[in-house]
Amino acid sequence: MRWYTVQVPVLHMDERLIVCVKPAGLLSERGGLPELLEQQCGGQVYPVHRLDRDVGGVMVYARDRETAAALSALIAAQRMEKEYLAVVEGMPEAQSGELHDLLYHDAARNKSYVVQRERRGVKRAALSYRALQTAETEQGTLSLLRIRLHTGRSHQIRVQFASRKLPLVGDARYGSRLRGGIALWSASLRFPDPIGGEERTFSAPPPAIWPWELFGLHNQ
Repeated sequence: MRWYTVQVPVLHMDERLIVCVKPAGLLSERGGLPELLEQQCGGQVYPVHRLDRDVGGVMVYARDRETAAALSALIAAQRMEKEYLAVVEGMPEAQSGELHDLLYHDAARNKSYVVQRERRGVKRAALSYRALQTAETEQGTLSLLRIRLHTGRSHQIRVQFASRKLPLVGDARYGSRLRGGIALWSASLRFPDPIGGEERTFSAPPPAIWPWELFGLHNQ
């Protein structure tokens, strides 16, 4: 199958916005999903946030420069709420909590690291999480987490949990011993409409494949 024959699920489309479900394995920036949406929906598409190539889920794109600027301003003001689902190896010590770290992203290696002091290139990272379920498998204990990002750093969720010996399933770059795609999914976006101001919420479940199928997410 050639990439431009893929039909992207669209959750919402109007003259200013497209909200869609990004397939894992596709770039969220130029050279990937924007061009696909332009073919499918017509007109120009402007990225305002990103997901790692190997991560899928809900994304919003602008259809004009003014809306792109307005959405970017919402993100900068932390008024776009992003919630993710992740499956990690092991079980967090606390059922819920917040993680705060200093992160350094090595662009040459495309890898982020938790560091102990501030210096050039280091950024503060924060998220909150809640453990939803655990599953005992032949591969060991796996835990399903719901995560809310408070900052948007490169590989933030992946490195913050890996640094606590809770790597995301399938994330070999950050220490997972299990094969398969990275078990991270953009589950929902919530933001005020850039024009009218009313709250918009969009969500989509992860695909019914391992390890998501362990937790019956299609029923949640």
